[in-house]
Amino acid sequence: MPIDPYILLLLGTVGLAALFPARGTASDVASGASTAAIAFLFFLYGARLSTREALDGLKHWRLHVTVLACTFVVFPVLGLAARGLVPVILTDPLYQGLLFLTLVPSTIQSSIAFTSMARGNVPAAICAGSFSSLVGIVVTPLLAAAVLGGGTGGFSADSLVEIVLQLLVPFVAGQLLRRWIGGFVARHKKVLGLVDRGSILLVVYTAFSEGMVQGIWHQVSPLRLGGLLAVEAVLLAVMLALTWYGAKALRFDRGDRIAIQFAGSKKSLAAGLPMASVLFGAHASLAVLPLMLFHQMQLMVCAVIAKRRAHDAEARDPEAPDTESGSPDPVTASAPPAASRTAVGTGTRSG
Repeated sequence: MPIDPYILLLLGTVGLAALFPARGTASDVASGASTAAIAFLFFLYGARLSTREALDGLKHWRLHVTVLACTFVVFPVLGLAARGLVPVILTDPLYQGLLFLTLVPSTIQSSIAFTSMARGNVPAAICAGSFSSLVGIVVTPLLAAAVLGGGTGGFSADSLVEIVLQLLVPFVAGQLLRRWIGGFVARHKKVLGLVDRGSILLVVYTAFSEGMVQGIWHQVSPLRLGGLLAVEAVLLAVMLALTWYGAKALRFDRGDRIAIQFAGSKKSLAAGLPMASVLFGAHASLAVLPLMLFHQMQLMVCAVIAKRRAHDAEARDPEAPDTESGSPDPVTASAPPAASRTAVGTGTRSG
């Protein structure tokens, strides 16, 4: 279960912010650069997403509705239920971060990778992750307004306006200009992928610098962090079980159940970090900590599950009908043949 190298870079950035936080003029410069980086990041997301192929994916509407329900309904309900853990296990700021974690969209790259490894429906995973990211640009801020408005996370109506200006407007601009710049973006996806990662590192540095200056890290103890990890482990286990057995109850075939499990149980670090920076401001460092921990946890656990699913597939007769769902004629969502990782991916491997 290797650690994601990008997580090491993120942790190194957190360490840099702890040792050398941006103050005064440097803080203003870092904040401005972070704002510009977030806008450019979502502009690239819009330029990469193929609208035509995403619309073709509507043929899988049952699968996509299931994934969206897991991401934006079941996850938030569990997050709200965790309120009972405050203050015994979680502090209120850590709970706000945990609740925000449950609101962000699903991943794309890692969902695709694990679905492929497990021999599931890869095109469905591509479309499901893309739909979740697209819907999340609008739904995540609205959900945050509903459930965090009265909390200590710093969310307000002004934050919603900032989300529209910094995230939604650049995304729409990228979509509108995709006809002219889509080819350039596709040809230079590796270089632009580095820009993606660099932008997120800048966001993390700015957020944790503000946290250091505000002194909020005095609110977190090793015992509280241990409690947070335990809560997130339970959250991940519940979602993995619900997505697998829930999809089975809905009579999806094996390939679709794999796509639903990996797309419906995971959260996007790449989308969540910029949103948290806009929504939480100076409180963003504690707000993104649960998401960073959950991201690494989901990668490690899902890697084990994907390998196990792959071994199960090798043991199965490829010509035999799927009988796990209890039906000789399970519902199968055929995949759009034109879907590709380049067309609909974000290009950010951190997911």
